[in-house]
Amino acid sequence: MTARRWILPGIWMLVLGLPLCAADAKPNTKVPSNIAELRAMQKRVQEVVKKVMPCTVGVQIGGSAGSGVIVSEDGYVLTAGHVSGKPGQDAWLIMPDGRRIKGKTLGANTGIDSGLIKITEEGKWPFVEMGESSNLEKGQWVFSLGHPGGYRSGRTPVLRVGRIVNPTDTFIQTDCTLVGGDSGGPLFDLDGKVIGIHSRIGLSIAFNIHVPVDTYRNTWERLAKGETWGSMFTASSTPPRKEEALTIEGVELRFLQGDVIIGKIAPGSIAEKAGLKLRDRLAKVDGQSFTNIDEMNKILAKKKAGEEVTLDVVRNGESLKLKVQLSKPKT
Repeated sequence: MTARRWILPGIWMLVLGLPLCAADAKPNTKVPSNIAELRAMQKRVQEVVKKVMPCTVGVQIGGSAGSGVIVSEDGYVLTAGHVSGKPGQDAWLIMPDGRRIKGKTLGANTGIDSGLIKITEEGKWPFVEMGESSNLEKGQWVFSLGHPGGYRSGRTPVLRVGRIVNPTDTFIQTDCTLVGGDSGGPLFDLDGKVIGIHSRIGLSIAFNIHVPVDTYRNTWERLAKGETWGSMFTASSTPPRKEEALTIEGVELRFLQGDVIIGKIAPGSIAEKAGLKLRDRLAKVDGQSFTNIDEMNKILAKKKAGEEVTLDVVRNGESLKLKVQLSKPKT
């Protein structure tokens, strides 16, 4: 009963519109226009999912649970950095048929939330091909697999279908519906190539962030050696937060529907005195634009405490420029 409730939304999405052919040279954003195209498309997607499903695994490390995907015959598994955690931990990888396979956690880039696990048992494992995330397009159809709520006996990885909302070098935003337990699972293009790994759920379950697969390829040696680096959050801590503190006293930011907005502002703070208000949308810092909170924080990290910056702010459709002094975040 539970499995059916999760799978049905994906089935309806399949019927509502995916590209007819996944082998097109250019990512296809077209919605099928007749019943014949819908039927052909659905058959194609079912064939692709059948091939990649055996490679999608549940991940259990201590009391934590997530998902992952096998990308090599000798058993390397891509997952999220907050799922794999510290290097050298024992991990259980649960195949779709329920088999439990032993593994070890390797490295993690906690700045972008990529992680790697290695199956330690002997064998040749089913695996998917790593695609390329550098040429993804807005509106491109994709599908995700994972274990929402954690692995459940008798339920195979759950399929959800959606579109790319915002592809960047540091993250992929989609409207594929995800919940807790999906973290670390794969995002596929319609050729069945993994193009991203589920990282975090946004302020709604249909607003989600994935780690681009190119970042795994570009840092593969460090991950495989068991290195941990990055400063967004520590591998032993909780997953990346949906809101991040800014180094402007009295402000908390939120990332909502593709915008960085003021989520909270403390009365009498530096931020309030500078003229910032609740629900202001932040567009630039000293003339530098950004697409998410992480990118904004990277700009601020290059500044010094006490330095004054100019914020481009949009308030009720009006563009404003406000000067505010930076301070060290309180710990």
